[in-house]
Amino acid sequence: MSIMNSTGSRSTAVRMSKFEELQKAAEDFRYLLNRGYPRKAVLELVGNRYGLTSDERHLLHRGIFSDADSKSRRKRKIPIGKVRNRDLAIDGYNVIITIEAGLSGQPLILGDDGFIRDISGLSGNFKKTERTEEALQLILDIVKRVKPRKTLFLFDSPISMSGELAQEVRDLLKKENLLGDARAVKVPEKILIGFPGVIATSDTAIIDQSKEVVDLAGDIIRKRIGLKSLLRWKRKSLGG
Repeated sequence: MSIMNSTGSRSTAVRMSKFEELQKAAEDFRYLLNRGYPRKAVLELVGNRYGLTSDERHLLHRGIFSDADSKSRRKRKIPIGKVRNRDLAIDGYNVIITIEAGLSGQPLILGDDGFIRDISGLSGNFKKTERTEEALQLILDIVKRVKPRKTLFLFDSPISMSGELAQEVRDLLKKENLLGDARAVKVPEKILIGFPGVIATSDTAIIDQSKEVVDLAGDIIRKRIGLKSLLRWKRKSLGG
């Protein structure tokens, strides 16, 4: 296994790390996960064994999974084009934060399960910026292209200004003549899990309990932003 690294303004900690050590840590982490050891304990064990920084541990946590989990999620993942004429629910902060990371050149990881994720861990401390407006427009552009029947954006109400962001999205949907809604709710997962349509998220807990999922942020990053800040694990078993 090897890692392909690219430039990015926040990638210094990752770029300057000893990649051979990180690669070995990733292999050990996956090996133990494949044998059923608990994820949290294994991450601590491997992290301590290789003296990994917080960023490096987060990189493993966001990108390395057991083969069984990876294969299961890949089966649930569908092409964005298959959303046409179906209801789409968007995990708002999850998708927006990942796109913002791509726009800012922050580190992104292509996980074993095929989903692109940011490694910032910013969800609870999200603050709206100019990047948010750009991310929202990119999302709406792809929604217009793939033409779902209805689009539902969900935001975590405990996060500051979620109600205002939901209102802004409702206004944008109306402006773009798109059928849909945006809500700020206490626990979006309760709506997303079991949603009778397609879900846009890279949240593993939601993916594992959903039938069909699209990597909306990943698709936008690949096609509209580029992969300059993407870290990719190369591996034989699942092809990357």
